[in-house]
Amino acid sequence: MKTMWEIKQAAEPNTLDLYIYGDVESDSRDWWTDEVICSETSANAFREKLESNPEVTQINIYINSYGGSVFEGTAIYNQLKRHPAHKTAYIDGFACSVASVIAMAADEVVMPKNALMMIHNMWVAAVGNAAELRKAADDLDRINAAGRQAYLLKAGEKIAEDKLVQMMDAETWLTADQCLEYGLADRYAEVDADLSKAAEVLQKVNWNVQQQMEVQKSLAAQLQALTEPRGGEQECDPAGGKEKIEPESIMQMLTGFFNEKKKG
Repeated sequence: MKTMWEIKQAAEPNTLDLYIYGDVESDSRDWWTDEVICSETSANAFREKLESNPEVTQINIYINSYGGSVFEGTAIYNQLKRHPAHKTAYIDGFACSVASVIAMAADEVVMPKNALMMIHNMWVAAVGNAAELRKAADDLDRINAAGRQAYLLKAGEKIAEDKLVQMMDAETWLTADQCLEYGLADRYAEVDADLSKAAEVLQKVNWNVQQQMEVQKSLAAQLQALTEPRGGEQECDPAGGKEKIEPESIMQMLTGFFNEKKKG
């Protein structure tokens, strides 16, 4: 399996090269075997690599990622931010969602003129009663407000918070020119990025959003069906136009989704 996240010692002494090429994901647990699955892109993995190279004075971060876990990405951002080494982020293609937040930890962000950055509000899947859903929305507002600080700290006076809020509400794609204008990048790269796989990455971004919506709608429908009173009529077989929905089908649906996501 190809490693999409890699930390390696650079040719220059006391320099660490970090490549983030793919999803930022947390450690997980296999539901069936209870085995802990360690992610190459977790904040834990990143912390361990930094701790094993305490002498570095320069960290180069190469990014081509459509984002991932907000919690893992935020932790990685903070680990980089407090590291004493000088940090340079190179946007090798796309820096989307929380991957763009990670880039904001760098002292210098370098973008080829054909690279792109995407910023948007964070989202979460929520299930519960009306009070729980309202709390989830309130919590998300606070998480978004905290997440904006990474961009504002990097941009300085080049962008006002109300402008940034509008851009994140609109899920904005930014060119290198715009990133320099808003203070989210510091200089152009000397060579354009290789975007031969740009269409594939964009399609995967759209596929993820579509799949997330489909999973939420399907899960909500099945949960609703589980809570409805079920008489003999609802126990009909599919041939009679009714489908009996069992709790196991939710697990199967989610397992299938995550398996498809891994294959993608």
